[in-house]
Amino acid sequence: MIDQTLPSRVLENAVTEIAKLPGIGRRTALRLALYLLSRSKDSGLQLAESIVALVTETKKCVQCHNICEAEICQICADPHRDRTKICVVEDVRDVLAIENTGQYRGLYHVLGGLINPIAGIGPSEIQISDLADRVARLNANEVIIALPSTAEGDTTAYYVFKKAKDLNVQISTLARGVAVGEELQYADEITLGRSILNRVPFEISLKN
Repeated sequence: MIDQTLPSRVLENAVTEIAKLPGIGRRTALRLALYLLSRSKDSGLQLAESIVALVTETKKCVQCHNICEAEICQICADPHRDRTKICVVEDVRDVLAIENTGQYRGLYHVLGGLINPIAGIGPSEIQISDLADRVARLNANEVIIALPSTAEGDTTAYYVFKKAKDLNVQISTLARGVAVGEELQYADEITLGRSILNRVPFEISLKN
């Protein structure tokens, strides 16, 4: 998109800030800004107030680093959660995804990123230093590594494993395999290879 002079400095500033969001270019930013102007002032102010509240009123849980409004998030504060299990995830989106399954009732540890030496992100840039202390304090018996199957995810998973292997806990990871209904010829090599390595007895697969 060729830069163009906008008729208002305020509009220009809004477009510039919106365009800083991931996945949004200047053309889309202009369209969003003009859409907001086409709505009622109350609608625009509600959006602005929600963004201000997001920035000023949210914080990271002091225990698991999840997003919350208090010192401790709702999951960590829930006395009915299984405190013997800690699931290590990359970010809050993973917490939401796992929670939506309804299959997990343990606690989480949100790293807030993945180790990526090329991007200059090392272990000190993610929330991993206090994981061992949490495991010991909670007397947890299992650490579940739920990280993406990428080079960065695998690197981080291995680092988490090294941090946890001497803690006398079970260390597990998500089962990864060919999706139900997917033909083997269309599966990527990594997924298919792990499916073979993590194979189960045929009788068990029939029961599932």
